[in-house]
Amino acid sequence: MKYNLSACILICGLLSFTACESKEQGNTSTTSNVQAQQAKGKPTKTVLFFGDSLTAGYGLDDPANDSYPSVVEEKIKKANLPYTIVNAGNSGETSAGGLGRIDWVLKQKVDVFILELGANDGLRGIPVSETTKNLQAIISKVKAKYPDAKLVITGMQIPPSMGAAYANDFKNIFPKLASKNNMTLIPFLLDKVGGIAKLNQADGIHPTKEGAKIVADNVWTVLKSVI
Repeated sequence: MKYNLSACILICGLLSFTACESKEQGNTSTTSNVQAQQAKGKPTKTVLFFGDSLTAGYGLDDPANDSYPSVVEEKIKKANLPYTIVNAGNSGETSAGGLGRIDWVLKQKVDVFILELGANDGLRGIPVSETTKNLQAIISKVKAKYPDAKLVITGMQIPPSMGAAYANDFKNIFPKLASKNNMTLIPFLLDKVGGIAKLNQADGIHPTKEGAKIVADNVWTVLKSVI
């Protein structure tokens, strides 16, 4: 599937902006919800989103409720499925940064693991081989710790500013990892959102509350067949 250049440029801008952020914006408040439901004896499984600012809900007034993982959780509740979302998004995260904190994140049980990382690597021109190595290491840690967990990976694209060959190789990271590790692939996380002004915040690069709903739809279209 092809996407227009303006959308890719805005996506690149988003990643550039959040890569400079020094504070973390990971959302882990839903962990208490998991514990509360388990205490009540309800059969609750965990869907863990592991990603960067897109997952963290950067710039939203209420990321705990309006980030796309939180919107996905509402869809899960409406479907009456025994899953609770844990948002482990961190603004500015790279694949190397994700690898550095994955062990801590995996201290909690994971039944479905959704990996949304790598785009900041593309912005910085990090070699595709290095990004692939880091993402594979994250995946391998998840598989080793929770061999029965279902795995999902989100695709991302970058503009050809660093050359068409690099952009193409970068885009291919995600389907290749999905195939190698028997993961379910979400082809493009920001489909129908990137580059559309009314679906982005005033800075023109971060999805609004409405934009996050569409991103959640992109995820749910694939995730509902997994859970």
